[in-house]
Parts: sequence; structure tokens; C-alpha cells
Amino acid sequence: MTGTAEPDQKAETLAWLRRISGDLATATLKRLEDTLPWYREMPPGRRSAVGLVAQAGISSFIQWYEDPDATPWIAADIFAAAPRELLRSVSLQQTLQLIRVTVEVTEERVAGRGGRVREAILKYSRDVAFAAADVYARAAEARGLWDARLEALVVDSILSGEADAELPSRIAALGWHGHGEVCVLVGTTPPQFDVDHLRRAARKLGVDVLIGVQGSRLVVVMGRSEPDDRGEEHAAELAFPDIASRLEAGFGPGHLVLGPPVPALVDASASARAALAGFAVARAWRHAPRPVEADDLLPERALAGDALAKQTLVERIYRPLQAHSADLVTTLWSYLDNGRSLEATARELFVHPNTVRYRLKRVSEVIGWDATGPREALILQSALILGQVTSLDGARRRPQVAASHKRSGVSSS
Repeated sequence: MTGTAEPDQKAETLAWLRRISGDLATATLKRLEDTLPWYREMPPGRRSAVGLVAQAGISSFIQWYEDPDATPWIAADIFAAAPRELLRSVSLQQTLQLIRVTVEVTEERVAGRGGRVREAILKYSRDVAFAAADVYARAAEARGLWDARLEALVVDSILSGEADAELPSRIAALGWHGHGEVCVLVGTTPPQFDVDHLRRAARKLGVDVLIGVQGSRLVVVMGRSEPDDRGEEHAAELAFPDIASRLEAGFGPGHLVLGPPVPALVDASASARAALAGFAVARAWRHAPRPVEADDLLPERALAGDALAKQTLVERIYRPLQAHSADLVTTLWSYLDNGRSLEATARELFVHPNTVRYRLKRVSEVIGWDATGPREALILQSALILGQVTSLDGARRRPQVAASHKRSGVSSS
């Protein structure tokens, strides 16, 4: 007798649940609006999507109550109602709040139908909560993989210099919070590389980063974060070399080279080219610091055939000195040729050593490099040699061009 009564009671409960399902959905939506501020503030389209999920949950419970073995596909079916809109509209925490409100409304309505129905609701709500967590976990994993691929693509574009019209939109899709100047840092990949640790270290410095791992080479594109996203320290108070020093522990052993700052992320390929060129020749400087700036490796880069380094040496050292005073160029040549001896330079130029000292000070003021240091002397001497070679090449080309113009003028007449 009892065995017959239980199926009859379950069938009666199922019929009753189907009759009140519409009322349950209406009551649930009203309770959501009354108790959840984030739901009230949503645009109508998003509220409708969330409402669809709530209604799907009620309908799915009725189906599950009829056949509990259908739990896996029914729970997944709830979020199939509007999965993309749901994930864009609400967080996992808000989704769990949605489940709780729906369960509360349903429990209140079935309170007089016996403990079995209430027990079924509790078990079902647990399964749905796990299903929701699984949906969000899968979405986060997919998003993480997509972001990693997109980040690698952006870093590759910066390194190759093959930026296209889509680069700004790809950068925006990654959620780049950097603004203003950008630098590229190149080093080796540590054996046990923890990309999240490096990102956390950058955030503490108020820096946003793009990270690219290319085998044994680790590339980090750095930009100062927006003021609202600054870390524990004010990034504006730190120069890029200081930031690179703070991030140095996240790289593997070997040289660490910092490219020069550029105005924006879309211009980062210039900094990347300098950093990569410096990284390739850094071993040629026996006592290179870590990190070392790419512009401190200009002589090695120029000897290796880096056209950008040659151009930088000529334009930042030789031409400014030549434009300022021929005496400065002559004094610098003599000082470097005489082994950085003030007395020997003074004798060669027939001036007082104090005059040589004054002119060297003016050289430092004009170009920012001090000729009295051995490393900077090498940089300045390389610039003078390249500048002289460039001037000779230009002088040779001018007569050839003039002769070509003359010949063309004769032939035309």
C-alpha cells in the first residue's frame, strides 16, 4: 500500500509544481529585484538574460525531481539558456546569489508539501551551484588560454616590428592599463618560470606588462599603469632602469637588457629592436651591469652591424658636438687619442690644461656623456669614428651627384 502511495504522491507533487512554475518564476524575479541591487541596476537586456536562467532553473528542477538521474545534463541546461550573456553580465558570486534567491522562493512555496521535496531542493541546489562553478571555471580557463595566445601574438608583432592596424585593438582586448612611455626588457627565461609572480611584482611597482616567452629568451614590455591601478609604490617615482632592477629576480641567469623608452605601446618595436640588439652583444662587455641599458652597448652593437646603433651614435654625439663647436670635436679627438691625458692634449692643442678641462666639461653638458670615464670614452670614440666616416661618405657622394647632374644637363641640351 505504501509503495503505491509514494509514486502517487510524487506524481501529485510533480503536477502541482508544473502548475505553479509560472508563479514561482514571477515571484523569483520580484525577489531578485527587491533583494539584489546589482540586478535592479542592470539594463533590460541583461536582466532578461538573468531572468531566463532563473526560469530555466525552476523548470530544470521539476524535470530533475521527476528523474534525478538526469542531474548532469539538466544542470548544464540551465546555463545553456544564455551562457554568454550570463558570463558577461554577472560574476560567479552574483550567480550564486541568484541560485540562493531562487531556492529560497521555491522552499517557501513547497514548505507544506513535506520534507522530501525540501530535501530534493537542497540537493538539487548543491548540484546547480557546482555546475555554475564549473561553467565559470571553464570560461576562465578558455579566456586565460585565449589571452595567452593573444599576448604572445602582440609581443611577436612588437619584436618583429610588423605592427598592423589591428594591433591597438588586440592591445585593448588584453586589458592593457599602461599609459605614456613604454620600455622593452629582454633577458633569459628562468628554469622554473612563474609568470604570475612576475606580473604580481610588476603590479606592486604600478607597472603593466606584456610577457612573451621565446624559448630561452624572456621578453617583457613595460608601461606605467593608470593612476587608479597603481601598486604599492608610485610608479612615476621610479625610472625604467629602477623598475627593471626590481624585476630582475624574475629572469634567469645571464644578461638583462633594457631598451630605450618610446612614447607609446604602438611604438614599442623601436625599444624592442634596441633591446634585442643589445642582448645579442652584451657578452662583449665583460663587466656589463645587470640590467644594462641598450644605449650603453652602442659600441658593441655598432661593431656587430646594428644600423640603429650607428645612427644613434652619430645623431646623439657627433652631430650635436659638431653643430655646437668645432673646438669641442677637436679637443675630444685629441683627448681620446692621447690616452685621456690632459697634459698631452694641452700640448698638442697649444692650450692650458684648464682649457682642455673646461672643453671636456662642455662636451659632457652638450651630449650627456663624460669623456673622462673609460666606458663612456669608448662610446664617444666610436661616435667620432662613425661620424667622420659618415662625413667622408657624404663628401664623396656630393661630387658624384654633381657630376651626374652635369652629365644629365649636357645630354638634355
